[in-house]
Formats: sequence, structure tokens, C-alpha cells
Amino acid sequence: MDEFLNGLSDAALLALPWMFEFWALPHQLPPEGAWKSWVIMGGRGAGKTRAGAEWVRSMVEGAGPTDPGRATRVALVGETIDQVREVMIFGDSGILACSPPDRRPQWEATRKRLVWPNGAVAQVFSAHEPESLRGPQFDAAWVDELAKWKKAEETWDQLQFALRLGPNPQQVVTTTPKNVAVLKSILRNPSTVVTHAPTDANRAYLASSFLEEVKARYGGTRLGQQELEGTLLEDAEGALWTTAMLERGRVDQVPPLSRVIVAVDPPVTGHGRSDECGIVVVGAVTEGPVQDWQAYVLEDASVQGASPDAWARAAVAAMERHGAERLVAEVNQGGDLVQSVIRQVDPLIPFRAVRASKGKVARAEPIAALYEQGRVSHLRGLARLEDQMCRMTLRGYEGRGSPDRVDALVWALTALMVEPGRALRRPQVRLL
Repeated sequence: MDEFLNGLSDAALLALPWMFEFWALPHQLPPEGAWKSWVIMGGRGAGKTRAGAEWVRSMVEGAGPTDPGRATRVALVGETIDQVREVMIFGDSGILACSPPDRRPQWEATRKRLVWPNGAVAQVFSAHEPESLRGPQFDAAWVDELAKWKKAEETWDQLQFALRLGPNPQQVVTTTPKNVAVLKSILRNPSTVVTHAPTDANRAYLASSFLEEVKARYGGTRLGQQELEGTLLEDAEGALWTTAMLERGRVDQVPPLSRVIVAVDPPVTGHGRSDECGIVVVGAVTEGPVQDWQAYVLEDASVQGASPDAWARAAVAAMERHGAERLVAEVNQGGDLVQSVIRQVDPLIPFRAVRASKGKVARAEPIAALYEQGRVSHLRGLARLEDQMCRMTLRGYEGRGSPDRVDALVWALTALMVEPGRALRRPQVRLL
């Protein structure tokens, strides 16, 4: 590095801070090829705004300050005019902060536009007013945080009609992903390219205390997957559980529990390509009236591709960690073998075999009702279980493989909440 820097002229050294290709992270650089839309999906603070601002620079700037670039008419579209101005233009990673002094555009507040020394113009638009994009035309556009716009689809459609100048008009979308139709439609388009990065990729430019706090608070949750990992989480249409429902029940600690159960949904086979063995630990407070009972999902200890001995040991270990009083296991597939394998690990373990007489959806619906009533809460660290839950619909499971984690959860909550509740509600028969 020293040899490289010492070999540069004074002018080159002065220019180096403004050469984004030298400093950029991989997800901040445009992919090669003839694309129409470049979607930069990332966690909070992953450097999306800087990437969008630098792309606009690369489009409008020429070889010299007054030389033309590839684009002369740019649309800057955000949720509101204020957000475009304060984030995309004047923000710490906005266009003005990224531009070298001799090429820095001027902000014309009355006309809501930026004007570069070479004559290129960027106009500002709000997603609250899709019709404002009817009439203007552009050869480039930067769209910020599209996934949270209330009128996203209408605004996006109007922008597509306006993006009609030049030989290859292009647009960049910088957004934290959300499960919205317009974003999913853009991603499915063959002319779309995507780069992706978690918040942690940009850690050199973020406060360490910020990273520690958000990881501690949101790590291992579906919200953390979305906001920190930049992962698009899709709740299946008609899902029994949704991300919003699960986040409403998020807790950091649990009260003293009346009962704790470990439930197991064993795979049919035990090799590397087997389905997962669902192992879920659930506790409950069952004092007072049935309607006041509250359950807490404590751990997802599921294992993939494990032998029967391995998953049995994982289940018994989960019982020991949480002081569980009983192990419940589905035996539809393995029959007596399931209990035999568990007994080989611990002959004295309190065990209950359960058999499924209904389909997965029918078994899951009463459990989903408990969540709707706010009677089940989740600790953090259950993201993979929650992802399966949000893919379980009234039509069945809309994901790969089998929802073994969900099956184990359903068995645990059935044993803790549903069956005891039904027994207490059953009318007592008095003999005369």
C-alpha cells in the first residue's frame, strides 16, 4: 500500500478520496451486464445510501468538471421530499457529501433539483405523489427505501413510464427489504440485478456500540434477518403465522414456569439428506384460569441429517438444559423405534408418544389461534423455526422439505396448552 501511494502524483493523491471504486465494498459496485434495474438490498447501515449516491455521480459526471456524463436527467425518488433532501442529497452519505469540490452540484431549493457544473439535472420526487412523475422524462433514477413506501406500486409504475431517455435508461433501488409485492415483482424481472450485504459488512464505518446493541437485541429474530441481514422474508399468502404476529410476542426473559416440555418430530431416516429432526423446547405458566395461561418458546434445538442416536441425545440434552418434565415425540413414522432410541440414551426419561390423526394444518390451527390471542411468546434465536411458521398456510407448507420444527412446536404447545385446557373446560358429570 505504501509503495502504491508513494507512486501517485500529488494530483492523483488529491483525487483518491473521490474515487469510489478504490474504497467501495463489493455490494456497492454496479454489476456488469445490460441491466435495467439494480437493487441493492442490505441491512441498516450497510452502505446502501453511499452506493446510490456514488452511482448517480458515475452516471452524471464526465472526464472533466464540465464534460457530459452518461446521464443528464435523473430522478431522485424517496418516500417524502424531506427524506430525499436530508438523506439522498444532504445526508452524510448523500450526493453532496460524495462529490468532489469541482463537480459538486448546486441545490436549487425552489425548484427541488440539483444542477451539476456540466448541466446535468436531478429532480426530486415524493412517493406520496405518484402523479408528479407524469410528464417528466429521465435517463437515470435513484429510488431509496422503496419497500416502506405506502404508494410504492403506483409510484414505481409512473417512474417506469418516465424512464425513457437515452440508449439504456437505468435505475438503482436502495432498500432494506420488506415483504411487499412491488419489490418482489422487481426482483423477479429478468432485467433486474441484485447485490446484497448485511449491516456487519460496513462495520468499519459504524459505531461498535451500535452493532453490539442491535445484535444483542435483534440477532436471531426474523426482524433481525430483515433489518440486519438484509434478507427478504416472505410471509406466504394465507400464512397461519406472520412476522408481525411473532414480533408482537417477542420477549427477552421469561417468568418462573409451571411446566417445560421438549417435543420431537423425528425424521423417517437418519442420514445427511434426511429431513430435519424438529426439537423444540416450550414452557408455560399455567396458574389461574385457562384463558390466562401463557406459553414461552425457549429454544429450537433441531438438528439436520442426524442419526437416530444423535437426535435422541440432542433431545435429552435439551431436556437437561431446561429442566423439562417430559419429552413428547411423534411416532407415526418410527413407531416403537422412536421410544426405543430415546430409552437407549436415558432409560428413565419421562416419555410420551403422540400420533397424528389429523393433517399438519388441522393440528396447527389451534396453535395459531393461541398466537392470535397473544398467549405465546418467543425468546430470541428462533429465526429458522419462525421462517417455517411463516410458510405454513391453510393450503399446507409452502417451503422446501418438511416443516419439522413447526411440527415439534405444535406438539409441544398441544401438550402444554391445548389438551390441559380442554380437560379443564370439559363439563363435569355428577352422579345422583
